[in-house]
Amino acid sequence: MRRCRSTVSPCELDGLCDRLCGSYILLTVVRPTTMAAVEAPANVSKSSSEGYERKCIFCKIVNKEMGTELIHCDEDISCFQDIKPGAPHHYLVVPTKHVGNCKSLSKEHVPLVKRMVETGKEILQKKNITDLSDVRFGFHWPPFCSVTHLHLHVLAPASQMSLMSRLFYRLNSYWFITADQLIELLNSKEESS
Repeated sequence: MRRCRSTVSPCELDGLCDRLCGSYILLTVVRPTTMAAVEAPANVSKSSSEGYERKCIFCKIVNKEMGTELIHCDEDISCFQDIKPGAPHHYLVVPTKHVGNCKSLSKEHVPLVKRMVETGKEILQKKNITDLSDVRFGFHWPPFCSVTHLHLHVLAPASQMSLMSRLFYRLNSYWFITADQLIELLNSKEESS
């Protein structure tokens, strides 16, 4: 099979790029040039491809294509460790089916966000984290999210986050919104329209 090398921007990679101090670097990747190499994975049936984005790294993780250990997985919600933890316990809670980033949500997604938070709390309890006052639950606000699949960051204990992590997951910033703030924003969307 012939392959071509090309340099692509991070947004073309749907978040597969590495982060360096909060900024993105360009990566050189090998892209297949034949149609056979571009088709959806064989273990994803046509019926399950609804809610599956072929290029989304989190869809691949949830569908066990990446070898990442799932801490929690059910029909609606999945959870796994962040690849670059910002705290001793840093988990990503994601919808099992692909849902866009938090900016694309509507009021109908409030139950999903609440369920994601509850799952995050359950995971922390299983990991013996009982002080929920020292936990950060939140989302990066576009364009500051590296993966377009909705994902809740669960960080604990927040008091042990590094300086860079405190900046990256900073409360009341333009780039990070707490789960409670997102729920409030989504609830106000219908009222204002």
